[in-house]
Amino acid sequence: MTLTSFGFRQMRIVLIAFVAILTWVLAFVVAARPSRTMSRLGMRGSKRQQALLRRPVWATFEPLVRWMGVRVSGLLGSATHAKLDAQLTYAGDYLGLTADEYFGLIVLAAVAAGSIASAVAHMTGSGVALAAIPVCIGVGANLPYMVVDGARVERMCAINRGLPSAIDLMSLSVSAGLDFPGALAQVVDKAKANEALREELAYILQQLSLGRTRSQALREFGARVPIESVREFMQAIIQAEERGNPVAAVLEIQAVTARTRRSKLAEKAATDMRANMVLPTMMLIGVGLIIIAVPTGMMMDKFTGAPVGASK
Repeated sequence: MTLTSFGFRQMRIVLIAFVAILTWVLAFVVAARPSRTMSRLGMRGSKRQQALLRRPVWATFEPLVRWMGVRVSGLLGSATHAKLDAQLTYAGDYLGLTADEYFGLIVLAAVAAGSIASAVAHMTGSGVALAAIPVCIGVGANLPYMVVDGARVERMCAINRGLPSAIDLMSLSVSAGLDFPGALAQVVDKAKANEALREELAYILQQLSLGRTRSQALREFGARVPIESVREFMQAIIQAEERGNPVAAVLEIQAVTARTRRSKLAEKAATDMRANMVLPTMMLIGVGLIIIAVPTGMMMDKFTGAPVGASK
C-alpha cells in the first residue's frame, strides 16, 4: 500500500464520518423544529394542478418535494420565507410551489448532487473527484434557484412585451361602452396576449369578482409584477378612479406611452447589440486572417526556401 493510497483512504473515511455526523445533526434539527401550515388555494394551487397534469416527471417527484417541504419548513426564518415566496410569485407561482417546498427542493438537489459526486469519487478513487464534492453540492443547491429566476425573467419580459397591445384593446373596449372589468375580460377571452399576461389579468378579474376594490386588485397586480410599465399602468388607473377622470382617456394615454417605451427599448437593444457584436466580429476576422495567412506562409516557405542538402 503506497502512501498516496493510504492518505486517500484516510481522507475518504474522514469525509464519510463528517457527512454521517452532519446528516444526523440536520435530521435532529429538522425533526425538532415545528412545521408551518401550508395552503394550496388560489393561484398557486391552480398552478400546482396544471403542472401535475402537464409535466409527468414533476408529478413523479412532487410527493417527495412536498414531504421534504414539510420537514424543512421549521428551518426557514420569516425574512427568508418571504424572500423565497416573493421569488416564486414573480416567477408566476412556478410549479405551484410554496416557499417551504422550494427550500426543500434546494435541499434535495444539493443532496442528489453530493451523492452523485461521492459515488463518482468512490468508483474512480480520484482525489480530485473527492475534493469536488463540496463544489457539486453548491451547484446542486443553486440549480433550482437559477431555474426559478430564469422563469421570473422570462415572465417579466413577456408581460412587458404584451402590455401595450393589451392596453390598446382595453382602450378600444372602454371607448365602445364597456366598463373596466369588461375590457379586461375582452383581453383575457379574445386577445392573442401571451399566457403570462392573460393569467395576471384573469387574476385581477377574479379578485374583483370576490369583492375586492379595483384599487386593491391593481395594487396586487403591481406587487406581483414589479416592472415599470405595470407600475405606471396601475398608478394611472388608480389615480383616474380617485380623481374621477374618464378611464378611456387614461387608457389612451397609457397605450401611447407603452408603445413609445417599447420602441425606445427596442432601439436601445439594437444599439447594445451592435456594441456587443464588435468584439466577436473582430475575433472572427482575426481567426479568418490567421486561417488564410498560415497556409499561405507555409506554401511560400516551401517554394522559396532552399531544399535540404542542396549545398555541399
